[in-house]
Amino acid sequence: LPAAVLLKDTKLMDVKLGQLGSWLAMRDFTPSGILGGMRRGYNKYYNKYINVRKGGLGGISMLLAGYIVLSYMWSYSHV
Repeated sequence: LPAAVLLKDTKLMDVKLGQLGSWLAMRDFTPSGILGGMRRGYNKYYNKYINVRKGGLGGISMLLAGYIVLSYMWSYSHV
């Protein structure tokens, strides 16, 4: 039998639809919690696409594409 995983430690993709409300209630929405989440996301992105032995253009091109989309949204506020 697999060990029971606490709902707090469950990833978003593994949460059932009925558990979504209680899972969201357990999240840390303080400024330090949000900053920590952003830091974890950046570290995950950096280690997966930038900090690799044999690098490619995948990570940098995704970053550039994100910047282009963001600048387009800022330029055309009616979109």
